[in-house]
Amino acid sequence: MRPPETCPVCGTEVPRNARACPECGADEETGWSEQAATDGLDLPDESFDYDKFVKEEFGDEKQSPVPNGLHWFWWLVAVGLLVGLGCLFLR
Repeated sequence: MRPPETCPVCGTEVPRNARACPECGADEETGWSEQAATDGLDLPDESFDYDKFVKEEFGDEKQSPVPNGLHWFWWLVAVGLLVGLGCLFLR
């Protein structure tokens, strides 16, 4: 395999007949071959089904990010703060 014009690992220009990059030492086994370029990426298989993955991870039903019944709690906190502040200023 002929070396690329620019090293895909470090971006340095590679001489035409070089066996490795003069800057970082990448060669066909470590950085120029198609397999070496994708080996360490941990990519999913071609048959990866995203919708199936989402169903398995999160279930079918959509859930609200705010739990039911929590909003009344914040109303009580707001009313309590107003009552507390009112008591402080009326003294």
